[in-house]
Amino acid sequence: MKRLLLLVLLAGTIFSGFSQKTKIRAKDLHDYVEFLASDSLKGRKPGTAEINVAAGFIRDHFKAAGLKMMGEDGFQWFEIVKDVNLTEKNSLSFPGGEGILKKNFIPLSFSGSGELIAPVVFAGYGFDLNLDSLKWSDYKGIDVKGKWVMVFRADPELDNSDSKFIPFSDVRSKILTAKDQGAAGMLLVTPKGQEKEDKLMPLVVENNEVTAGIPVLNINRELADKLLKTTGFTVDSLEHTIVNGKMPKSFATGVTVKATTDVVQKRERTANVIGLLEGSDPALKEEYLVIGGHYDHLGFGGAGSGSRLPDTNAVHNGADDNASGAALVMGLAKSLAPERGKLKRSIIFVDFSAEEIGLIGSKYFVDHPPVELKKMKAMFNFDMVGRFDKEKKSISVSGTGTSVEADSIMKLLETKLSFTVVHSPDGYGPSDHASFYSSNIPVFFFTTGVHMDYHTPFDDTEKCDFKAEKQIGDYAANLVMTIDNLSKDLTFRESGKKQSSGRSGRQLKVTLGVMPDFAGSEKKGLRIDGVTKDGPADKGGMKKGDIITAINGMPVGDIYEYMSRLKKLKHGMTVNVEVIRDGKNEILVIQL
Repeated sequence: MKRLLLLVLLAGTIFSGFSQKTKIRAKDLHDYVEFLASDSLKGRKPGTAEINVAAGFIRDHFKAAGLKMMGEDGFQWFEIVKDVNLTEKNSLSFPGGEGILKKNFIPLSFSGSGELIAPVVFAGYGFDLNLDSLKWSDYKGIDVKGKWVMVFRADPELDNSDSKFIPFSDVRSKILTAKDQGAAGMLLVTPKGQEKEDKLMPLVVENNEVTAGIPVLNINRELADKLLKTTGFTVDSLEHTIVNGKMPKSFATGVTVKATTDVVQKRERTANVIGLLEGSDPALKEEYLVIGGHYDHLGFGGAGSGSRLPDTNAVHNGADDNASGAALVMGLAKSLAPERGKLKRSIIFVDFSAEEIGLIGSKYFVDHPPVELKKMKAMFNFDMVGRFDKEKKSISVSGTGTSVEADSIMKLLETKLSFTVVHSPDGYGPSDHASFYSSNIPVFFFTTGVHMDYHTPFDDTEKCDFKAEKQIGDYAANLVMTIDNLSKDLTFRESGKKQSSGRSGRQLKVTLGVMPDFAGSEKKGLRIDGVTKDGPADKGGMKKGDIITAINGMPVGDIYEYMSRLKKLKHGMTVNVEVIRDGKNEILVIQL
């Protein structure tokens, strides 16, 4: 400990004057954000021509700062799913009638493609639950093998915010349950209790390649009633019967549906922008710090975009989120480049794309690193650093527990700041540093926090405080220089979970203690990108890179199926988890 403190004191003494000598300019930060958040860039949505303009702008400024370009002249290209197209092949017919695409039926964006001619079985809300706290099976007493299942969206307790059905009521979980029962296709109906207007679900693009594996069609109530005509029931009467009776109601409809689904994913390229500032120490310059932030945003918003005003179609400029962070990366590059003679280690500057759709850019960077991943010694992430709260007069830096030395170093550099730095130890979080933490790299996540304009069209340049952002940048530069010149690397340690609670934000009752690949880049199952030390998976022998293919013999093909399987597990259970490791199948026994 004494040696560590001495090391920190020396570092603080050497670099305490750095921020006084090399200043990030507030005007530069303003100009960067003003361009990136301009209406002309239309919200910097990945896969658009406008975000490529933004990428070129950043790359040119990296060059002007004197950085060495990495990748393809500064660009690290990768593909995303930008859109889905419904071809003319999509059709639906039944004896005495047919559907009209986008009027009374529409495939979901992740529907499997193909033709299915099969009887239709009504299966209530599509649940098959046998838990201590909830027993409900819409599949009891019916045969759905090779057939269409017609199910309601949501659950029969919509007025109960604490309903025990909630964790199982998402569409992906219902599809998995139907597949487990042998169903070959799903007809999804929105009951009046969920949506009074009889309209179809919007065609929302999911940002990965994972499909349902079976055709999944959303049909409106009018069409569903036609399919139910001979049964004497309607959608409304069935909803009333199930909700008020508090019990399942399932039966064969006696009607056969022929449908063809043809959903084509449209893929586009987008790029991380990467520049290198080489260190001067003959040995340590082969080690690297990473300074990053994402530059993409939500485009024009809309359903499925992440906008908090999904019904508003307008440019989401994203000045704070995250033109401010991308700009600070550019500002740090410009201010640190003249100090290259004082740098021992090299610094990689990277502005990531596709953060808003699942940290895809940073995950791609970590999976396809421009240098050996083990040579990356720390990562500094800047996300929403432009809206300094003058009343709180503080910023947050997360990840301070991911290295033994971080807190001590930071506190020595904070003695003369005009603002407070709140230290948060957790390494995992909803931004690009999570991709590095999962690879055992110490992280520092800078942010001024969320505000009411977050993910709305009102996050504009004039609301940012560039004088405060410049001061944050000066502190960050001092911290970067100090860590860059340490004689020994930071000592990584786990701090907090290495996994998300899921996209819905609902906590799972049990977890394996892993960070799954949310991007769905593995075709054979679910790849594990990180394993929490001493968690159930770690104790059971799971390793980073394992591909989960089944839990207790039930297949796991993607993140959605994995989450659905976990929902039905309990604390104390012992589960068999089948994985592919180095091309070989293995079975792990894991105690939850």
